[in-house]
Amino acid sequence: MIGVELVKMLRRPRTWLILAMLVALPTLVAILLAVTDLAPRPGTGPPFLSAVLTDGTVFPLAALGVVLPLFLPIAVAVLGGDAIAGETQSGTLRYLLARPVGRTHLLLAKLVTVVAFVVLAVLVVAAVSYVEGRLLLGGAPATGTVSLSGSTLTEDQIAGRTTMALAYVVVSMLGVAATALFFSTLTTSAIGAALGTIGLLVGSTVLLGLDAAQALHPYLPTRYWLAFVDLFRDPILWDDVVRGLLVQLAYLLVFTLAAWASFATKDIDD
Repeated sequence: MIGVELVKMLRRPRTWLILAMLVALPTLVAILLAVTDLAPRPGTGPPFLSAVLTDGTVFPLAALGVVLPLFLPIAVAVLGGDAIAGETQSGTLRYLLARPVGRTHLLLAKLVTVVAFVVLAVLVVAAVSYVEGRLLLGGAPATGTVSLSGSTLTEDQIAGRTTMALAYVVVSMLGVAATALFFSTLTTSAIGAALGTIGLLVGSTVLLGLDAAQALHPYLPTRYWLAFVDLFRDPILWDDVVRGLLVQLAYLLVFTLAAWASFATKDIDD
């Protein structure tokens, strides 16, 4: 069942259209950095921005910073919201469950498919941004890449920390995927499920800007999304990275269980 859902996702033109849209904005940023003087000259701005301008191999990190706060969560919300509600809306959910497939297995297959899309999206954005960075911004300087702390990182250190950053971004979207899947079990409208998820994320972002809600900040799903930048400090600052992982795993567990409880009692004929 999981294999069937994965093939279905890869065959849908929508999947590749979303990926193209995710790549488009970082591509535009790379072109602007290469052909305009909008950014500070190398060596005159913040250390990591200066590194991006002189070393295209770290541009994937800038690209992730561009798509993570808005575009990637929306893409995950759209696919997750369509997981169950889309099948209900099109009338195919009843036929899927008519096969010898349990609801739990189907729900798990849908969740794995959304997570697989997240992994694919992160890898595509990173790979395309790497090529664009090397072509438009140049390769790594012989002296090494400057970290956020101003020290120099070797190519091996950059490669290892970039891998950890990509994995962190994937985990950061697990909570979004589970939330969208939960909303997808509550409604027959894929758009409604996606909007419900986006509304929750917008509410989280708004609360982060309110001092009165400071007690809630450590538990909000969007609080630690950009903590992967701490992986490029010297030494690495692990506190927010670990907190971000724990928060996302908690949202994944809670909303996956909520989705299972909702789907297990869902009336397929409604």
